[in-house]
Amino acid sequence: MRRRMAAVVALVVGAATLVLAVTVAVIHFPRGLVVLGCVVIAAVAAWFGLLRRGIARVVGLAVAALALAGAVILLVVGGKFGLDLFVVVGLLVTLAATRASFAAHVDLARVAPPEHPVLFFNPRSGGGKAARFAIAKEARDRGIEPIELKAGDDLETLVRDAVAQGADGLAMAGGDGSQAIVAAIAAERSLPYACIPAGTRNHFALDLGVDRDDVVGALDAFVDGGERVVDLAEVNGRVFVNNVSLGLYAEAVQRSGYRAAKIRTLLDTVPDALGAGGSELDMRWTGPGGDGHRGGAALLVSNNRYRLGRAVGSGTRPRIDDGVLGITVMGAYAGGEQGHRQRPWREWSAPSFEVDADRQLPAGVDGEALVLDTPLQFRIRPGVLRVRIAQHHPGSSPSALAPEGLRDGLAELVRIALGRDRAAASSAPRRH
Repeated sequence: MRRRMAAVVALVVGAATLVLAVTVAVIHFPRGLVVLGCVVIAAVAAWFGLLRRGIARVVGLAVAALALAGAVILLVVGGKFGLDLFVVVGLLVTLAATRASFAAHVDLARVAPPEHPVLFFNPRSGGGKAARFAIAKEARDRGIEPIELKAGDDLETLVRDAVAQGADGLAMAGGDGSQAIVAAIAAERSLPYACIPAGTRNHFALDLGVDRDDVVGALDAFVDGGERVVDLAEVNGRVFVNNVSLGLYAEAVQRSGYRAAKIRTLLDTVPDALGAGGSELDMRWTGPGGDGHRGGAALLVSNNRYRLGRAVGSGTRPRIDDGVLGITVMGAYAGGEQGHRQRPWREWSAPSFEVDADRQLPAGVDGEALVLDTPLQFRIRPGVLRVRIAQHHPGSSPSALAPEGLRDGLAELVRIALGRDRAAASSAPRRH
């Protein structure tokens, strides 16, 4: 019923907002066209500035700021700014209602809890979430043995020692890099694993269907949780749960001072990665058609495919059990034998992938800055990880039920509002 009500709100408010936007454009003609022109100029000038340094960057960004300021002034001076505000509010309400319409909750079959589960926790992750939520005490109250990761400890050694001493369930409260280490050992030993969202961003938890705002409740995965089976991925034998980034971001995080001034360091990296002679030409890889390519401003290889550039569920993976890598190349790159320039954004899926270069490549592996030997050999490991999830958590990705495109999204909203939407089972996590 909640999903039906949200779908009705999305359709009604969305339609009303569209009508209002057209009305405002007609009433304010030709001011609306001028505003649009200012936005386009701002976008072009900002891109020009990002690709350059010194005075050229200052000029480009200054023009972008002035163009945006001009658009705002035109809206305010027009005398009907309140209507424009209603359009913005309507868009936000429509988006929120649409997200609620496609929200999924999967009822995973309950399984017997492990007899000796162990929780590893990093007290420094997520700004000290483990201490703030008294994660050690909460774990003990649930019959879970807590083991604190201290400075100088090797997490992999701690986990393997715990398994040798009889641990039959492994949980990790920390960042995604730590989650990958524990998950890899759990998969290797065919032990149940629980992801406790005590890191900073907790992307893996989000796509698994763990409520990132309920750190303590995630421990119930080893009390009365359900189980789903998901994939892991690896690069040169190193397991990752989310993605490996190469190019622009990976180059930036390697630089000294990145953590102290992330935006400035990232901006200084853009000309090197995208400008003439940039590091984008160092990477060599084969596209889905079998042709060899070079470059790309950024290359992302993920444990299953991310949904990118969508209003609903963007930045998440609809599934982590499809048995494929997600591969995305951003930025123009050189073609194969013909050398033709390709479109600047391309994504596809494959069970394996290779990236070569004449040097070691900086990489961000689940957010951790590393330098990897080439060639980089990526492969998916389908259905190797048994994940336990608390029954009161969603149990699937926020984009699991969200359609890919606008047309499909509108059609599905209508079906939800009428109570005729597609069965959730068709998008629920697969059980292996």
